[in-house]
Amino acid sequence: MSRARRKGAHGAGAAIDESAVEAVSTEMDYPRRRTHVEKPAVASIGYRAGRRSAKGGKRARRAATTARVKAEVSETAGSVGRVVARGLKYLGISLSAIVVLVLVFILVASGINEAARFLAKRHAASQNTPAAVKERAKDNLLIIGTDGINGADFLAVRIDAKTEQVFGVAVPDGAFMEVPGQGFERVGDSYKAGPEVSLAAISNYLTVPFESYIVVSKQAYQDALTEQSMVGLMAAATKSNLSAQDRADLGEFMDKVTTEKVALVPLPVKQINLGEQMYFEPQREQVADLLLQWWGVKIGSDEGVIRAIVYNGAGTPGLAGEVAQQLIKAGVRVVDTKNADKFDYKETLIVVQNGNLEAGAMVKEVLGTGKIVDQPSDQDVADIIIIVGQDWKPSKG
Repeated sequence: MSRARRKGAHGAGAAIDESAVEAVSTEMDYPRRRTHVEKPAVASIGYRAGRRSAKGGKRARRAATTARVKAEVSETAGSVGRVVARGLKYLGISLSAIVVLVLVFILVASGINEAARFLAKRHAASQNTPAAVKERAKDNLLIIGTDGINGADFLAVRIDAKTEQVFGVAVPDGAFMEVPGQGFERVGDSYKAGPEVSLAAISNYLTVPFESYIVVSKQAYQDALTEQSMVGLMAAATKSNLSAQDRADLGEFMDKVTTEKVALVPLPVKQINLGEQMYFEPQREQVADLLLQWWGVKIGSDEGVIRAIVYNGAGTPGLAGEVAQQLIKAGVRVVDTKNADKFDYKETLIVVQNGNLEAGAMVKEVLGTGKIVDQPSDQDVADIIIIVGQDWKPSKG
């Protein structure tokens, strides 16, 4: 505002000290609102330079994106690789552990099986000692039916006093089997050499011990089979190795056994005709179930049973048969009897073929003499070969 106008407005008397006003204005610095902000100067570029700059930016961004993607892929691959490596490591450890467990299981199972077989052999051997065989024979009776002319038929029975039952297998005269001292022939002919030979033949074939017998007529024998009854059979006996008291006790028991508790079955055989002669081939497998159920004998299993071949090395007639009978009574299964290559053996030889020297010692104890010879062999017919020498003496028992 000009000085003239300020003066006119306030009047003539109101003079204003302009110097004071200027001083106050100078001392007080009031903030002022900006009405204009200066922008940084931008370099002026042309069209081509701007286009090149845009392309460069795209390349830089693509390169950055590619690098970032590669880094992510690399990191992912690394993570996957580490996961796979850990997985393979754990898988390898697991597989190794499984293999170890399988091996341990196999070893344990093998050990258990070996132990089971060992115990089974021990049990089987204990069941076939002479004392054990004699104890089992107490429940068995061989009934011999003969008319004294045409051989003999046999009824091998088991008497179960606890259940009051009688089980039996009828063996026909014409059945072929190993007869101690006589070789492979009709079992009915064994009676010609005496009932002891018949006992040995039936015991050897069935692998069931028989020490007691009674002899009855063929008619009484046939009646028992037909009627499935044991009543009166003991009273009809003409001969026996049982004591009078045992015969009386056994006869009283058999007379009380009802027909429903008697099972007498024929031995399964296959008929063979040779000229005018008729023979029977026992079907061993078919009678297996009966023997297993009634006597606990498993056909075809020789576990714990000593198999022997007996040779007559002294030249005494019937010597091999006598030795065979003695062995059979002790639980040994005789598979053959024959003459040796010569008759001048002074000492009995017990040739062990399967390495079981304990079995050889048992045979020596039964015979009362003999020299044990360990001579392993691959044959599976007999466990022991016995060559009877001049030192063997018949048992007084």
